[in-house]
Amino acid sequence: MNEISKSDVYADAGVDITAGYKAVELMKKHIARTLTSGVCSDVGGFGGLFELDLTGISKPVLVSGTDGVGTKLKIAFLMDKHDTVGIDCVAMCVNDIICCGAKPLLFLDYIACGKNYPERIADIVSGVCEGCVQSGAALIGGETAEMPGFYPIDEYDLAGYCTGVVDKDRIIDNKTMTPGDVIIALPSSGVHSNGFSLVRKVFDVENRNLTLPVDELGGKSIGETLLTPTKIYVKPVLALLEKIKIKGISHITGGGFYENIPRSIPDSLGAKIDRSAVKVLPIFDLIAKAGNICERDMFNTFNMGVGMSIVVSKDDADEALSILKASGEEPYIIGEIVSSAEKIEIC
Repeated sequence: MNEISKSDVYADAGVDITAGYKAVELMKKHIARTLTSGVCSDVGGFGGLFELDLTGISKPVLVSGTDGVGTKLKIAFLMDKHDTVGIDCVAMCVNDIICCGAKPLLFLDYIACGKNYPERIADIVSGVCEGCVQSGAALIGGETAEMPGFYPIDEYDLAGYCTGVVDKDRIIDNKTMTPGDVIIALPSSGVHSNGFSLVRKVFDVENRNLTLPVDELGGKSIGETLLTPTKIYVKPVLALLEKIKIKGISHITGGGFYENIPRSIPDSLGAKIDRSAVKVLPIFDLIAKAGNICERDMFNTFNMGVGMSIVVSKDDADEALSILKASGEEPYIIGEIVSSAEKIEIC
C-alpha cells in the first residue's frame, strides 16, 4: 500500500484513493489464484504483461472478447451478495471466444462504482478470479473507478475483457457444416447474464422479498436462483476439440435460440430444433407464467436451459457426448442441421 499518497481534498469530493489502495491489497490473494506461467507482471503496474507460449501452434491467432454482467447486478445489490457476479463477467467473455476455438490466456476487469468499499470490491474481484480459474485465464490487470455523483453510492458496474489464442488452421468456422450434422446442447445453470431487464420487470424485484423459498424452484429463493453464476464451458470444449472436429458453436446469450444459434450456421442451412428435447429449467417456466410470456418470446430472449450449442458430424456424436460427459457436462442432442432458407426452426 502506498503510505504517502493521500488527498483529503479529493476525498472531500468523494474519491478516497486510500480505499483504492486497500481494495488492491485485499484482492491480491484472489489474483494469485489465477496466475499462470505466462504472467510477467505484478499487480499495480501500468500494464499487464503476458508471454505467449506458442508450443504446438504454428499460426497463432489472437481472439478477443469483451462484455459485462448487465442488470443482473441489480439482483446482487438487492441481495447484498457480490462474490459471484465476477464469475458471470468472465463467463460472458470466455464463452464467446471459445466459440472460435480459442484458449483463454488473460483477463482484465473494470469496476465503476459510486463509492469504493474495499471489502465489496475485493468480493467482486474474488468472483472474477474464480471465473479465471475455471477458464484457465490469468487476471493480469484491471481498473476500479470511483465515480461519485455518477453512480449511486451502493451501486457499481462490472465489465471485462479477455484474449485467447488459437492456431489459424484450427479456428472453428462453419465451412464444413452439412445437412445431417447433429446439434448438441450443453445445459445452462439458469438465466445466466441475459434478459434481466425483463426478469426484473416480471418479478417486480424492487418490491419483492427475493429471499423467500419457492416451491417451483425446489425450495430455493428467486434471488438465489437468479444469482446462480453463468456456467463456463471452456474446459469441456477444449477437451472436445482435442478429439473431435467441431463444425460450429453458439453461446446462447441475449436473443436466445433465435438470435444466437443462427450465428454459427452458414447460408442455405438451418438448425432444426426438437422442442420436446429441450430441457427447460424451472426458472424459465416461472418467468413465463409470472409475465404471461409466450413460448416464442421466451426462446427469443432466454437460453431456456441451454447455455451453448455445438454442431458435430452425426458420426462423431456419440464420442462427442462421451467426451463432454467425462468433462463434467450433461450434454444431449436437441436437433440437426438441415437444408433451409430459415436459419432456425423450433418444432
